[in-house]
Amino acid sequence: MSLQTAFNAQDWSVLSGPLRLKPMAQRDRERSLSARALLDDETCIALLDELGPVIGAPTRAITASLLAKRFSFLATGACLYAMSVCDQGLLLSLDECVIEYGHDDGLWTSSMPLPDRAPRGYAAGERDAWRAAIVESLFAGLLAPLWQTFNRVSGISRRILWENTAVRVYSLYEKRMAKVEEPRVRLRHEADFDWLLQAAEPRLFGLDYNPLHHFRRPPTPLAEGKSIRFRRTCCFYYEATDPAEYCSTCPLLRPRKCR
Repeated sequence: MSLQTAFNAQDWSVLSGPLRLKPMAQRDRERSLSARALLDDETCIALLDELGPVIGAPTRAITASLLAKRFSFLATGACLYAMSVCDQGLLLSLDECVIEYGHDDGLWTSSMPLPDRAPRGYAAGERDAWRAAIVESLFAGLLAPLWQTFNRVSGISRRILWENTAVRVYSLYEKRMAKVEEPRVRLRHEADFDWLLQAAEPRLFGLDYNPLHHFRRPPTPLAEGKSIRFRRTCCFYYEATDPAEYCSTCPLLRPRKCR
């Protein structure tokens, strides 16, 4: 069984479409590096310095933040959608993931290439342990070492890198998965999201705290009954745009009386 044939047509259209999952044979070989290679300081610095002018980032730290934001979207999107909607386990790791960094005409073109093999399943009664293993592989095994390296070579705050990750997970569950109508699947992804926010142990993230819980700021009430859950930290996206553009949840846009 291949990566694609493990999913039904509807699920694969989401994974391979907006979530950008694809078999490793289709990777962008000219604009990608193995995830483990980026743990080397000199390799990571070289990539950040090459990528900065391409994406319009004025400093190495801002480049690191925006690359982390993009990779967080790709890694968490593919892994957690497969887990919570498809009930399929994609075990991401430093040795089997590559980081694409294609960026053309002001837009990211990067995808999430993974080895072309069947996802990992689980036996009856073992889903909780299976879920924990997937989450630990994604966060503690893959993202935590990368964010440590980005912090070390660029000076970007680890809090920013982890909130970049957290907001991608929030959006995935609250917007993307909310479109899934099948009741059984809805119950599963809602239960997974609640577990990630409230019960997932810090060790699964390679930290001494759960970042998905920590960065979960209450919504700020706005006019006409609307509300926005603003970030705690700024990702500095506005620094790489001209004229400056801001994320919809940027803390710099939060009303002063609410700060």
